[in-house]
Amino acid sequence: MTTASDSNQRRRVTAGDVAERAGVSISTVSKALSGKGAVRYETKQRILAAADELGFQANHVATSLFTGRTNTIGVITSDQFGRLTVPVMLGAIEKLSEREIALVLCDGRGDPIREQHFIDSFLRRRVDGILVTGAGEFGRDSLRGDLPVPVVYAMSWSRDENDASVVPDDAEGSRMATRHLLSTGREKLVFISGPQRDDASRKRLAATREVLAERGLDLVHAPLFGEWSERWGRQAVKQVILSGVEFDGVVCASDQVARGATEALREAQIDVPRQVGVIGFDNWDVMVEASQPPLSTIDMSLHEVGAAAATALLEAIETGRLEPGIRRIDCEFIPRESTAVV
Repeated sequence: MTTASDSNQRRRVTAGDVAERAGVSISTVSKALSGKGAVRYETKQRILAAADELGFQANHVATSLFTGRTNTIGVITSDQFGRLTVPVMLGAIEKLSEREIALVLCDGRGDPIREQHFIDSFLRRRVDGILVTGAGEFGRDSLRGDLPVPVVYAMSWSRDENDASVVPDDAEGSRMATRHLLSTGREKLVFISGPQRDDASRKRLAATREVLAERGLDLVHAPLFGEWSERWGRQAVKQVILSGVEFDGVVCASDQVARGATEALREAQIDVPRQVGVIGFDNWDVMVEASQPPLSTIDMSLHEVGAAAATALLEAIETGRLEPGIRRIDCEFIPRESTAVV
């Protein structure tokens, strides 16, 4: 037989019970437990003590009713393969998990119509914020400007200067790559990249030439633009060899290109790194470890990019303020055998 006492023991303790025990209003309990709003220290301690005594456990639904928060972030990505998005998202998830915030991931594919569909879905779900990620570091159009929740862009940056974006410091990464080759005594450098129209290609080329100019140098061959692929890396190196120019270093704007370049050099019986040093960009483990020899490269700190973007989004949710502009995260040089001095 179930007694009234048993029923009371099984009844979930509510915020109202805590309010009654602490002698305050339910809204004050909400402020104290959620951290939203000003509550005197003594009052907050009394509420926390009452909650502990009663065994109160706030659930996310109840909390959302108090604060307007759903503890959910909507994510729109255009990276169908996930190579760049996954490490960015891992960094974001690590930061968001500290606040027990869930993510809803949608594949926008860079299509404004699809993105708008997902935005509408997010707003119906009452998400607390939106994170937008891309398949590379390039400018993209802003989402519509009248959204009722904060938006942060990661990797792909918004062209609207009023938006907040977090990206790797691509230019400084390329400077690091070029300085490293120069530090090994190599001065006759060539540059191979993906499509010339890509922001990453232009930015990495400009940074490479900037460092060379500081030494009174320039590339020994016109920069080569093609695909972000191993095939293009092989083809580009063959073009350089056939041109007859002397070169002792290759700056590649991606690890895929760099792996293709090292293969072409090996096929031409040009020793890497004894005769020519090769450096990539991305630190994509599949490419750098499978290359012979393993590739020196630039790590874009994608985990840190995701964590920084999530932190900015959380701060905007908590304070209602989002600092506009582009924040750049430091890249890291990873030395391996392809640029060793032998």
